[in-house]
Amino acid sequence: MSDRRPSAGFSTKFEEFQGEVDSHEALYKYSIGQTDEFWGRCAMSRLSWTQPPKTVNASDLNSGEIKWFQDGKLNVCYNCVDRHLPSHADKPALIWERDDSSKSRKVKYRELHEYICKFANVLKANGVQKGDRVAIYLPVGLQGAAAMLACARIGAVHSVIFTGFSAEALSHRIDDADCKLLLAQDYTSRGGKTINLKQIVIDAANKSKSLKKTLVYSEADNQDGWLDSFTDLSKQIEDASSECPIVEMNAEDPLFLLYTSGSTGKPKGLVHTSAGYLLYAQMTVKHVFDLEPSDVFACVADIGWITGHTYVVYGPLANGATTLCFDSHPLFPNAGRYWETVAKYHVTQFYGAPTAYRMLLRLGNEFVKSHDLSSLRVIGSVGEPINVAAWTWLHEIVGNSKCDIVDTWWQTETGGNLLTPRPSNQGAEIKPGMAMRQFYGIEVAICDPGTGKEIAWEAGQKIEGALCFKKPWPGMARTIYGNHKRFLETYYNPYPGMYFSGDGAVRDEDGYVTITGRMDDVINISGHRLGTAEIEDVLVSFNDLIFEI
Repeated sequence: MSDRRPSAGFSTKFEEFQGEVDSHEALYKYSIGQTDEFWGRCAMSRLSWTQPPKTVNASDLNSGEIKWFQDGKLNVCYNCVDRHLPSHADKPALIWERDDSSKSRKVKYRELHEYICKFANVLKANGVQKGDRVAIYLPVGLQGAAAMLACARIGAVHSVIFTGFSAEALSHRIDDADCKLLLAQDYTSRGGKTINLKQIVIDAANKSKSLKKTLVYSEADNQDGWLDSFTDLSKQIEDASSECPIVEMNAEDPLFLLYTSGSTGKPKGLVHTSAGYLLYAQMTVKHVFDLEPSDVFACVADIGWITGHTYVVYGPLANGATTLCFDSHPLFPNAGRYWETVAKYHVTQFYGAPTAYRMLLRLGNEFVKSHDLSSLRVIGSVGEPINVAAWTWLHEIVGNSKCDIVDTWWQTETGGNLLTPRPSNQGAEIKPGMAMRQFYGIEVAICDPGTGKEIAWEAGQKIEGALCFKKPWPGMARTIYGNHKRFLETYYNPYPGMYFSGDGAVRDEDGYVTITGRMDDVINISGHRLGTAEIEDVLVSFNDLIFEI
C-alpha cells in the first residue's frame, strides 16, 4: 500500500500578504528570509495593542536570550474576550462538555467576560497583584479557563497544575513558583466516578511554604465542614463586581508558568510571556486547523498541559471562535463519547491524542458510524507520533475520507505547533504518521549528536539525527523559572546557535520530517512527559519488593 494518501487540503489565506505571495512555498520562504518583517506584520494585524511595538525581534539563540515585541504593550485577556464583544457578544465562547452531559453548558462571550471580571475581582480582593504567581488546581471547564484569563486580566502569572497530581507534586510546584494563592476544587468526576480532591488540597496547603491563601470552588455542600478552613471561591465570585479594568502588560511580561518533566527528575517551570505566546497560539490554531470565527474547535486536552493552554483556551479565543472544553473520558458512557460530542455541537475541528485514537479504533466502527460527523473538516493528533493504522482509521472512518488529518509535533517549550502537514498548498499530499512540514518562520536542522554540527540535506537524500531549530519564533519559552542556567544547558548549549528539542528525527527524500522519539530518559505518555526519576520515586515508596515490571 502506498504511504501517500489523497487529501482535500486547504490553504488558509494571510490577509497581511494578499497580492504579494501566490503559494504556500512563497510565503514560507518569505517567513524564513524576512523573519522579522513576517512576524511583525502578523503581530500588528492580529493582536490589539495598547502600545504597538517598534522592535520586533531581539532574540539570540547563541545566548539563549529570547525577546519579541519587547517595547509593545497589551493585555492577553482583552485580546481573547473583550475585543470580540462588539461583534459577537452573544456567540458561544466556550462549550463545557461535562462528565454528566446533562450538566453541560454553553457560555456566551459576554457571559464569559462577566465571569472573568468577577473572578479577577476576587483575586484582587485576596491580595493578588500584577506579577504575583497563582496556582490553579482546577479541571478543564468554565472555572479553570476563567481562572487563567482572570489572572491574565490583572497581570498575575498563572501556574496550572494537572488535577491528577498528588499533594506532594502540587505543593512542590506551588513552592517552586513562589505562588501566594491556590485556586482549587473539592471534587470532580471523570468516567462516571467521583474524584475527591479535597485531601490533596488540604495536604498540599499544609506542606507549602509560599502559600498565603487557598480558595476552593465547591462541587459539594461542605457537610463535613472541611471548607471552613479555606475561602469559598464560588460564593466570592457570586458576590463580586462584574466590572474589572484590564492591566496593561509589557509584551515580555510573563503570562504563565507550566511544569514539564526533565531528565533530572525535577520538573521544569517553563515561562511563557504575553505577546509572543499569544500571537503564536493565534496563528497556529488558525492556519494549522483552518479555524474561522464561526467554527467550534474541540481540543480534548486538560488545561494542566500546554495543549490545553494553547488549543483549548488562548488560541481559539484569540481568534474569536468557540472552544469546547471536554471534561470527561472518551469511553464514558461508551466509546462513542467523542463522536457524540462532535455531532451534538457541530464541531468543525477535533484535536486529540494517538493513545485515545488507537483505543477507540480497537473498539470498532459502530461507535463512529452512529453519529453525524459531517461538520468535521480537520482532525488533529498531538502528544506522540501516530501510527499508520490509526491515521488511516481517522481519515477513512472518522473523517469519511474528507477531512485533513494533521499529525502535529511541538512541546511545552515551543508554545505551539512547529511541524504539521498543514498549512500547505491546496490539495497538497499528507503522508500518514508524519508531522511533515515546518510552520511559517520555523527552520529545522537535523544535527549529528557526535559532532554537534548540522547534517546537510539535499533533495532525494534521507538523514537522521537530533531535531534542532535554527531560527527563534515568538511562542518560545523564555526561561525555566528560577533556573536560567538549566534552561541554557538543556536547550541551547548542546547545539550552539540552535534550539535543541531533545527529540530525534528523520528528514526524508522530500524534505518532510518524522519524529523518532526522545534522546534522553524522559518518557512520553500521551504527550505527558515523565522523568524516569519521578517514576522511580513512586516505585521505591512501596514497601513490597517489585520483581518484575
